Amino acid sequence: MMARLTHWLGAIDSQEARIATLPAFRRYGKLTRATGLVMEAVGLQLPIGTLCIVERRHNNGIARVESEVVGFNGNVLYLMPLENVDGVLPGARVYALEGSAGKQLPLGPALLGRVLDACARPLDGLPPPGRQHCDSLFTAPFNPLLRDPIKDVLDVGVRAINGLLTVGRGQRMGLFAGSGVGKSVLLGMMARYTRADVIVVGLIGERGREVKDFIENILGKEGVKRSVVIAAPADISPILRMQGAVYATRIAEDFRDRGKDVLLIMDSLTRYAMAQREIALAIGEPPATKGYPPSVFAKLPALVERAGNGIKGGGSITAFYTVLTEGDDQQDPIADSARAILDGHIVLSRRLAEAGHYPAIDIEASVSRAITELVTSQRHATVCRFKQLLSAFQRNRDLISVGAYAAGSDPLLDSAVALYPQMEAWLRQNINENCSYDDAGRLLEAIFAG
Repeated sequence: MMARLTHWLGAIDSQEARIATLPAFRRYGKLTRATGLVMEAVGLQLPIGTLCIVERRHNNGIARVESEVVGFNGNVLYLMPLENVDGVLPGARVYALEGSAGKQLPLGPALLGRVLDACARPLDGLPPPGRQHCDSLFTAPFNPLLRDPIKDVLDVGVRAINGLLTVGRGQRMGLFAGSGVGKSVLLGMMARYTRADVIVVGLIGERGREVKDFIENILGKEGVKRSVVIAAPADISPILRMQGAVYATRIAEDFRDRGKDVLLIMDSLTRYAMAQREIALAIGEPPATKGYPPSVFAKLPALVERAGNGIKGGGSITAFYTVLTEGDDQQDPIADSARAILDGHIVLSRRLAEAGHYPAIDIEASVSRAITELVTSQRHATVCRFKQLLSAFQRNRDLISVGAYAAGSDPLLDSAVALYPQMEAWLRQNINENCSYDDAGRLLEAIFAG
């Protein structure tokens, strides 16, 4: 027992001597409390966002736990660990990593074809990306008067979206769906077929199996070549999950500033909000709406507003954010907040998915707010006609199914019944099928021309 204690103390002395020689670690404080997700330290005055190193006992020696300052109360700092905290002792030393506030991570074309974590560490087995071009994760808010308006159609390769929910270059759309209704497959189709120079994918809070499946089976080798994938799965710290979303957005901004047209796919915005909720509740922020603190609803627009068009003649970021609706409740607070700040929403229906109708887009509940600026008046009239007929059929589906509707009673419904088989076939699309914007419009017109 005595020999083991002597060995451990010797390891501590050796570690302290080594740490003391590093200029970045000369100042240190003491850990006073560790509860749940948060640790409290005194003896240091550090800005929010600073990285710290906390000692912990590991295999009869001393290891380090990297943490980040997420708040303070008087002289007490709140630290959120970025890794496992097993072995942390009361009174453990906390070393400040000087100059770590305002993190600098690699950006630029060298990231194309790479799969990285939230700290730019490689997950694909390749060497770490070069750090020739690094910059802060955060940028100043964009002057809205300098943004180029949304005026060009973006071809996403999905017939229902191209035809009825036309997306413009620089638009920000929400993909609202519950679990298991095909949102990842739809995102993969858009990643494969969208005409964009660069694709940036942020997989935030997803299961590890889904990350690999999305990269290998949905995005595919050709899709990966022109993509940057930032993966921050569900089993890592909420700090890193939030950082993953911000890093993906920052990479997209960098490519936009280089004059590129970028497709940003973030799956999901809800998990980003949940990560902020974990942090806010852990440091004592009171919950407001269904357990979400007010800071969550401030973080969402701050992230989303960074996407969009750049200055006139420059690049663009067209963004698709998935929003998880708990129990398919479209009035979920995050879903409701996202609808208010996005430029449109695509709703996936569980009823359609269960019927084998893919993509399971609920056309009646979905809208693109920029469609009137993107399509001709004739095309817009065709879209409205399609939605009218589809809505009329859905409202009277039960009557039609049991034979209670008498033909001739309603001319609009008569047309809906006659055209519904063609309309439903037009809405369906195989995952390996690419339908251009022009083809979608031509096939849509053909339904009514017949």
